[in-house]
Amino acid sequence: MADEKKKPWWYSTYDAFDTFLRVPGTVTAKGAHVRDGIDLKRVMIMVVIALVPAALFGMYNVGLQTSTLYGLGWGFWRMFFYGLLRMLPLFVVSYVVGLAIEFASSQIRGEEVNEGYLVTGFLIPLIVPVDVPLWMLALAVAFSVIFVKEVFGGTGMNIWNPALVARAFLFFSYPSSMSGSSVWVSKTWAGIPDVDAVSAATPLAIAHDGAFDAATGAVGQYSFMDMFWGFIPGSTGETSVVAILIGALILVWTGVASWKIMCSSIVGGLLVGWLGQVAGATALPCYYQLVMGGFLFGSVFMATDPVTAAQTETGKWIYGFLVGALAVVVRLWNPGYMEGMMLAILFMNTMAPLIDHCVVSVHTSRRAKKALNA
Repeated sequence: MADEKKKPWWYSTYDAFDTFLRVPGTVTAKGAHVRDGIDLKRVMIMVVIALVPAALFGMYNVGLQTSTLYGLGWGFWRMFFYGLLRMLPLFVVSYVVGLAIEFASSQIRGEEVNEGYLVTGFLIPLIVPVDVPLWMLALAVAFSVIFVKEVFGGTGMNIWNPALVARAFLFFSYPSSMSGSSVWVSKTWAGIPDVDAVSAATPLAIAHDGAFDAATGAVGQYSFMDMFWGFIPGSTGETSVVAILIGALILVWTGVASWKIMCSSIVGGLLVGWLGQVAGATALPCYYQLVMGGFLFGSVFMATDPVTAAQTETGKWIYGFLVGALAVVVRLWNPGYMEGMMLAILFMNTMAPLIDHCVVSVHTSRRAKKALNA
């Protein structure tokens, strides 16, 4: 059999664009073979589509929070396009830096370009403050792609969620740009003065300080419905429960993400939130934990990452429950850090293989005992 013609050095780049634009002709069309109409690239695109509602609302909310804070009186479209223009540089930096490293790595190894960064590149701008300096974002993306993906072998081999690692890198390396009350509202464009004293605390930070009105159900100046719809300061993609639920329905309906992880994460968060309320650690009703911070966004889009989550069906229930429970534990009993979802998911990413191992071991032992008793 003749040797296959040697492919040119740039073939990985050509193949990436070719398979992005059309379905590859390498799938069996007939015969006794398993055939599937979806591949990794289509799965990743479906996740991006599910993220679009949160991204669009987040762009509007960036303009809304800026207009409200400075009393600018902008209309809907002015607020939306302002947010769009503020978010575009974040997306450009995220994709240019991340894809450049992905393409370079694939060319060096002579392998196909992995599609996993389609989602990671879209997620990162949605989970950082809109005013994060672009050079910081570039460093975080480079660190995440190189040390979390490429070192481990690329898409499908990474232990931790790359987008969350990028956020963790920013949080621990540049905490002043990732926390506090002055980082959640854009204040440097369109003639808006850059005033360091401006404060726009998130409801999670306000609740952490104990500013909850049990009579009205308001956290500071924000009502429960404000938090539910997303008219609050925060990371761009994490504020609107409605937009996130639309994305969740898309992921569950298409079978791309596990509803078991989503549901068990919510149950874990509610249970610990209720226990914290009973124990007097917080006055907030447990369901408030779902509409503040990045809890729901993390449960839907981060915890369900098929590469870093548990793989067994029973393991998904355990994994998701512990993600939600640990996130609220950090919120209620760690005075130095208000948002626990990032650390909870990264910790459970580490523990996911152990959970699967235990589930498989228990299942194997039960089958062995049944066989002996038969």
